[in-house]
Amino acid sequence: MPRIGLKLWNINIDYYLPEARKLYSQGIFDYIELYIVPGHLAELSLWKGLEIPFDIHAPHSRHGMNLAKKKLRETNLQLYAETKTYADELNARHIVFHGGAGGDYKETAKQLENISDPRALIENKPIEPLPFIKEDFYVGSVIEEIGFIKNFAKCGFCLDIGHAFCAANYLGFEPYQYVEQFMRLSPQIMHLSDLKTNGTQDEHLNFGQGDLDLKRLLNILPANMDITIETEKKSKENLTDFVADVRFLLEKIK
Repeated sequence: MPRIGLKLWNINIDYYLPEARKLYSQGIFDYIELYIVPGHLAELSLWKGLEIPFDIHAPHSRHGMNLAKKKLRETNLQLYAETKTYADELNARHIVFHGGAGGDYKETAKQLENISDPRALIENKPIEPLPFIKEDFYVGSVIEEIGFIKNFAKCGFCLDIGHAFCAANYLGFEPYQYVEQFMRLSPQIMHLSDLKTNGTQDEHLNFGQGDLDLKRLLNILPANMDITIETEKKSKENLTDFVADVRFLLEKIK
């Protein structure tokens, strides 16, 4: 059976934090993957008080971290320092990094090598950026780029299923086969949500709202893969959608 992860942001302290405590005590999930919005170290003690296993997700292009740009090396290191504080204090197993946007994947590899954190995982991305990202493409969308970054920086790999499908569709590849090829890079964890399987931009749909064949997908993946569920949370006051998604996924695994 896979271990199930709940994706939250470090600023989600008003409603989701107490909900997470309750659901963890009920055995609904096994760990939190916490995305770090910069400038919020004051919230760290609240997350530490949960005494729940954590993975950490470093800031991405939306919050100023872009490992693919040489001119941002100093800024990226500052953002990593804050991320590292969270990872250290929460005893995180992994730190997930995006490869950046509009730059060079070899620069991403150099910066991750310089960071040299044994917990680092590089996450694959779609090619087509979301509208708020003012760049033409994401870095780390094709298998060869992820393989280069992983080998050069001596880091691990986080396989995002939606991102893999989006990249495959953009490039004209069969998406399930594209996921199978990504599996050759031995991912440590996986990000999963439903999606429209012919799209090029990830939508983070709740399970059952897209047309992803979960049975087919799960046959491709190792049975004990850690799965962080990255589906939409419609309510700002509870995690009911997440609980439904966990149950939906576990039914498919049986």
